[in-house]
Amino acid sequence: MHYAKPETLVSTEWLAQHLDDPEVGIIDASWYLPAQNRDAVAEYGQAHIPGAVYFDIDEISDTSSDLPHMIPSAEGFAAKVGALGLGNGFRIVAYDSGSMMASCRAWWMFRLFGYDDVAVLSGGFAKWRRENRPVESGEVTSVPRTLTVRFRPELVRSLDQMQENLRSKTAQVLDARSRGRFDGTEPETRPGLQGGHIPGSTCLHYPKLIDPETGEFLPAGELEAAFEDCGVDLDRPAVGTCGSGVSACVLALGLHLLGHEDYAVYDGSWTEWGGRSDTPVET
Repeated sequence: MHYAKPETLVSTEWLAQHLDDPEVGIIDASWYLPAQNRDAVAEYGQAHIPGAVYFDIDEISDTSSDLPHMIPSAEGFAAKVGALGLGNGFRIVAYDSGSMMASCRAWWMFRLFGYDDVAVLSGGFAKWRRENRPVESGEVTSVPRTLTVRFRPELVRSLDQMQENLRSKTAQVLDARSRGRFDGTEPETRPGLQGGHIPGSTCLHYPKLIDPETGEFLPAGELEAAFEDCGVDLDRPAVGTCGSGVSACVLALGLHLLGHEDYAVYDGSWTEWGGRSDTPVET
């Protein structure tokens, strides 16, 4: 069995051969939870793949929202990405220094705004470093470019839509958080949130889609089995949720690799749902 959308991932070998390609734009989308006590911007300045610009999911967001890194307007996305020197005609490759969840978020954001020529570096920066491939330090200066955007509302869900889905049960809701957080037996990563999950949702902790030895997505057959073993019907619509809309994008990319077209991400995720008093919760 092969991936239905193999172009969604690029190998470290491919990227190493295209570092000097003027039509390839590399972004470091590394991001960490506050509790991890790591500074992604500082780490980028110390070492990144040559030519990579830093794609800050907290900055490229709706900064007026009190929820973390909610999607910006289409115009705001185009302006901020264009200022990074990324524009029409580029093959965008995203990576991060973690478990690929932030690069998957960047991939989803580009697709959400209608830009399909985007991929994730398989294995991320960790695999790049293990292979002793080149890195550089400091900032990368770029000439601003124009990015044409086209918002795809079908790829994102709002609170109202998730509440309506409780009634209609149109889409399966897949929760990328750990089983303990899903069950409410582990503390949440952000203070003030209830424990538990959206009623009727399915727990699919995102690392189940990743090979623990290589840090890459599972081969197609194993990836399909990982979804099905958790009770996911790959013939039905699906919506991914998580803590704040980042690791849910790993589930979205996994579905995309398998050729599943009817998927979306709940952008507010548990930070929104679990932070309210008027939303039902199961444990």
